[in-house]
Amino acid sequence: MIQEHRSPLEIDWFLPTNGDGRHLTSSGLPRTGLLQAGERAPTLDYLRQIVRASELAGFDSIMVPTASGFEDPWLITAVLAQEVRRLKFLLTLRPGLELPAYTAHRAATLQLLSENRLALHVVSGSSRFEQRSLGDYLEHDERYARTAEFLQVFQAVWSGKGLPFHGRYYRSTSATPISPHAAAPAIYFGGASAAAEQVGATHAQTYLMWCEPPAMIAERIQHMRELAARQGRSLRFGLRLHIFAAATDDQAWAHVEKLLEEIPKEAIDRAQTQMAAYESVGQSRQTQLVQGRGRRARELEVSANLWAGVGLVRGGAGTALVGSYEQVAQRIEEYHQLGVDSFILSGFPHLEEAIHLGSELLPRLRRIGATQRQAGKLG
Repeated sequence: MIQEHRSPLEIDWFLPTNGDGRHLTSSGLPRTGLLQAGERAPTLDYLRQIVRASELAGFDSIMVPTASGFEDPWLITAVLAQEVRRLKFLLTLRPGLELPAYTAHRAATLQLLSENRLALHVVSGSSRFEQRSLGDYLEHDERYARTAEFLQVFQAVWSGKGLPFHGRYYRSTSATPISPHAAAPAIYFGGASAAAEQVGATHAQTYLMWCEPPAMIAERIQHMRELAARQGRSLRFGLRLHIFAAATDDQAWAHVEKLLEEIPKEAIDRAQTQMAAYESVGQSRQTQLVQGRGRRARELEVSANLWAGVGLVRGGAGTALVGSYEQVAQRIEEYHQLGVDSFILSGFPHLEEAIHLGSELLPRLRRIGATQRQAGKLG
């Protein structure tokens, strides 16, 4: 049953800092060679265009990712924050690759440069292979224990109110606020394992999830609310997903069918083998959505308008909403009513789709939100 939920709706976009294009394999996977036909390198000029288009389209924020093969999010954000005046930046960082006090100093500088338009998306890692390629040899649960310490030190150092801290991974003695005039960046955090959930319930402001059928998301929200309540806290919730929307339902599904047809079977098999090796519980949940299903577009529809086809070839967010503009807007509103306030969207390619969805989808979402708020006042 959908609960009444009328908190403000946050609609964000994604910055493809490892490349972009019209194919499902164009963004979200490490670069392994030359660009395919129709793909675009993440040049500064191209990323500038996406950021400017995102602000003009009306998106609230843009996620700047990090992973092997992606450009450095700190440098990208420092440059591109100067290109716009309203758009916020959700910068992704990995504890273990940097120290919490130093991260606080950098975040404070970015708050100064951007006039407090920075939020932080904290991720603990994806696969053992990738973490070790970066020099990080901690195992899964240890990485989350380190993240908990990282966030505890970061928040204490930022405020200057923390006592000296001597943990397993970090130490801190600072009692001086990092920047009294800078707003503390909101912390976004995700992870589906028990270790990750505990970190999110204790330290995050917004708990992020990869999109799953509504019943599964409702169950996770309820569980996380209970965990946070035990800490005397409350959480916002966010979803990361892709969008394939068109004027009609048939047009949208024809488009994703064409995207599937262009992918060789061996590419799907290779990607599935690679993702099966991840320790990520969230990745495993995404992969399970496609298991036992066919390879036609409609066979991968796991709930109304929710398509798991992206997960055949792409790690991370593997689901998309597919349908007419009105259908996609209604599905987003249904998740909003379950308790999701933040939606981080993608489209291929990200430049054209920021403009396209800003013109066709965002006005519908704003209209639905305004109608719901008005109904609440009248009720």
